[in-house]
Amino acid sequence: MDVKPSAESQQTFAFFLLPGFSMLAFSCAVEPLRVANRLTGRTCYDWQIVTEDGGPAPASDRLRMLPDCALDACQSPDYFIVVGGMDIHRFRESPAISALRRLERSGSRVGALSTGSYLLAWAGLLKGYRCTVHWENLDAFREDFPELDITGELFEVDRGRLTCSGGTASLDMMLSLIGERLGRDLATRVAEQFIHERIRETHDHQRMSLQGRLGISHPKLLQVVELMETNLEEPLSRAELARRAALSNRQLERLFRKYLARTPTRYYLELRLYRARTLLKQTAMSILNVALACGFVSASHFSKCYREFFNKMPREERQGRDQAAGAAEHSEP
Repeated sequence: MDVKPSAESQQTFAFFLLPGFSMLAFSCAVEPLRVANRLTGRTCYDWQIVTEDGGPAPASDRLRMLPDCALDACQSPDYFIVVGGMDIHRFRESPAISALRRLERSGSRVGALSTGSYLLAWAGLLKGYRCTVHWENLDAFREDFPELDITGELFEVDRGRLTCSGGTASLDMMLSLIGERLGRDLATRVAEQFIHERIRETHDHQRMSLQGRLGISHPKLLQVVELMETNLEEPLSRAELARRAALSNRQLERLFRKYLARTPTRYYLELRLYRARTLLKQTAMSILNVALACGFVSASHFSKCYREFFNKMPREERQGRDQAAGAAEHSEP
């Protein structure tokens, strides 16, 4: 059910904070509501903070947020937004999953910031809707939910579902909602309060440009790196990379050594290993499947390369993730 209150009525938001939630994503979502109220001189928006048991929620930066109520006391806000963060797989059995279904049936729009999209997916509330997640989790999210329409957009607002990549993208999503309901002029004035020079649209890129990330501008080198990043599961040969960029093998080698201080083969291997580490930390995929998803022909070859680069075996990486999650659970009040 999709209920859209009128511009004259008060709209309510409930932010459900998972332990380890992203403080930046949360702040960028709630602050535009506060400023919209101040600039209009009326309470256009109200909000509450919700945690599972009504106790303080620790953020990923270790600050603790005091809630207004426990999850079971949350009653049908216009929007119920899950704010995710680190170690999202700890919450696979969270009571929030059934609460999300209950709230959606009662008419609330449901949404998520950052990794909170996982809870909506586990609740079965993203089927048939466009959705997104933080770029660092994008590959893992697609592996876990191949049936969903997952984009790499900054945020997605699709009927009664809102998903946002997190970070400062939360600000843009909320400005978009404010603009849709109360007008573009007000949304622009709110953005100016945050010295936010431009309200980004949903199709803006999550990540910095490749040129910005690498600090280089050589077009041929950027073309090759982009080819590498988009072909991790089935790596292209060095000869094929050179051919597509209209370079000789020797020219390709010189470019990588000059600008990136490594060979093309080494750089490509590091890209695949970093992706593997992300999958090990963020999914339940077997080590063999992680290896295959990152272009390795066998688990043994993958483990050897992983140990040489990260100084630990893939299974140790996963064990470390699970131990850290367990320690965090025991440290929560």
